[in-house]
Amino acid sequence: MKKLINSAESLVSDVLRGMAIAHPGLRVDHATRVIARAGGPVPGKVGLVSGGGSGHEPLHGGFVGRGMLDAAVPGEVFTSPTPDRILAALRSADSGSGVLQIVKNYSGDRLNFAMAAELAADEGHEVRTVVVDDDVAGADGGAGRRGTGATVFVERICGALAEEGADLAAVAEAGERVNAASRSIAIALSPCTAPAVGRPGFELGPDEIEFGVGIHGEPGLRREPLRPARELVARAMEPLLAGLPPGGGESLVMVNGLGATPLQELYVVLHETAGVLREGGLNIAHSLVGNYVTALDMAGVSITVCRADAPMLALWAAPVNTPVLRWGC
Repeated sequence: MKKLINSAESLVSDVLRGMAIAHPGLRVDHATRVIARAGGPVPGKVGLVSGGGSGHEPLHGGFVGRGMLDAAVPGEVFTSPTPDRILAALRSADSGSGVLQIVKNYSGDRLNFAMAAELAADEGHEVRTVVVDDDVAGADGGAGRRGTGATVFVERICGALAEEGADLAAVAEAGERVNAASRSIAIALSPCTAPAVGRPGFELGPDEIEFGVGIHGEPGLRREPLRPARELVARAMEPLLAGLPPGGGESLVMVNGLGATPLQELYVVLHETAGVLREGGLNIAHSLVGNYVTALDMAGVSITVCRADAPMLALWAAPVNTPVLRWGC
């Protein structure tokens, strides 16, 4: 294992110290490991909180700022943050108008965020939760589909709506609609290596891929031989499109690197994805290409598509100012 770290034990703390230096628009509480907007909660605005295990950077801390999250809380690598730290994030984000939690559909995340919400309610905070479950390829035990790339779409559109002054019920309802309209699938070309483990989480032959891999290296739908990008994208889009609500129209698309994929390959995947969507009657209104939801050093790609209506598209285009997404500001 070759990684630019001091130790597995200090990794998350060291990452947060670097983020605090790089992004003065963030306020990092090193005791609770909460990443928040530097100005504190915005008076009269619904707060947005998300989080989960580290190793998926820039998710979630890179999406804290105007038009997205008010606070994010990272756990250890591939491990849910503890309820007390999530509670600290909820406190930091609540201006008195309530807080929406955006939670990826993994058993540990759901349990810990639910416990934190109960503790927050005992303190008088109003908390609602949207669970993201967009991965057409797999489930987390009995919890249903895993939560992956659509988390970015939910955080963005809910964040924009909250910035406009919508109430908690409306922001939560928007998150549910975005999640229902979004599906994702991922392909691994190589495994990832968790620092605390020190070896790859699984093995792939030189000409093998994992089709439908999870963002922690969970098994996918099947092992397949490596094929040209055009064929891989066509095969990936079949279950993805089958899981979307029916109909054509406009879409949001994210072609996401899993940590070790060259940008040139992601552009190739976007080109092929656009062709498949056109054949299905979907136009790409907005796209993201790059690293947004990673799996440490995994090589591969995930594709996320949201069949977006006019209100979603307007909210997507609204001003946003975070370390990773920034436009209109």
